[in-house]
Amino acid sequence: MPFSGTLGTRMIPPSRTGFEFDPDGAALRLNDPDRAGRLEKFLQASRTRRLYLVLHDTGHLERQCPRMMSLLARYAHAIEIHRTHEAIRELQDAFMVLDSAHYLRRPVAAFFRGAIGLADENEALAMRARFDEIWSASYPAVSSTTLGL
Repeated sequence: MPFSGTLGTRMIPPSRTGFEFDPDGAALRLNDPDRAGRLEKFLQASRTRRLYLVLHDTGHLERQCPRMMSLLARYAHAIEIHRTHEAIRELQDAFMVLDSAHYLRRPVAAFFRGAIGLADENEALAMRARFDEIWSASYPAVSSTTLGL
């Protein structure tokens, strides 16, 4: 199954928190009505649900994903979107960590071949640690509001 098809599969169990890293978010299909609906259901299920997203370039998200921007406006307390610092923009992979045992990974983001890890705690925790490193080398980048000077 291709990586993009796995994003919406029911093979992946629900979790409390989602951690996603992608170059621009295009492959995540964040403007797809079905994907946006699943994200909204995920966030509605509990006030403790969170989504953390890190992108190299936020342009696609800001210009081409009004559904995701709408979700960000409604669930600003639960969604954080960061942009990587210039120093780590050469990273070429993409991945999603769903909890302490499940993950999706594309070794090269430009290709839609990837791996899914189900009930693999060791690798999922390693992927989460990698996400935390990328998160610490990024900064808040997308806001649901258009306030400015």
